[in-house]
Amino acid sequence: MEITDVRVKIFDSENRLKAIAAITIDDCFVVHELRVIDGKEGLFVAMPSRKMPNGEFKDVAHPINQETRDYIEGIVIEAYEKLKKDEEEKKAEETEASESETTEEAETTEETEKTEETEEE
Repeated sequence: MEITDVRVKIFDSENRLKAIAAITIDDCFVVHELRVIDGKEGLFVAMPSRKMPNGEFKDVAHPINQETRDYIEGIVIEAYEKLKKDEEEKKAEETEASESETTEEAETTEETEKTEETEEE
């Protein structure tokens, strides 16, 4: 079994749910609604589940052995961390660009004022 695609949507919130993911297995089977949760011992991946009439949650799809669970969890968390890092870098670049534009605008205004003063003399 090979996970051939991982799609992650990050949530900017203070609760434990950090992202929702979908994985494609062998380019032919998709599992949606895997949840990246920030637990007491770090991040983990919860399998898709639904609430039963008695209030319990039951997995809809899940690995049947620990090796497969570890493989899926590793791939999904790696994709989540990469996307999170990329988004943080993008925000930093946007902030830097915005600050640069503000500085350039201030310099342009200052130059314009100097030119106007010189013309008045």
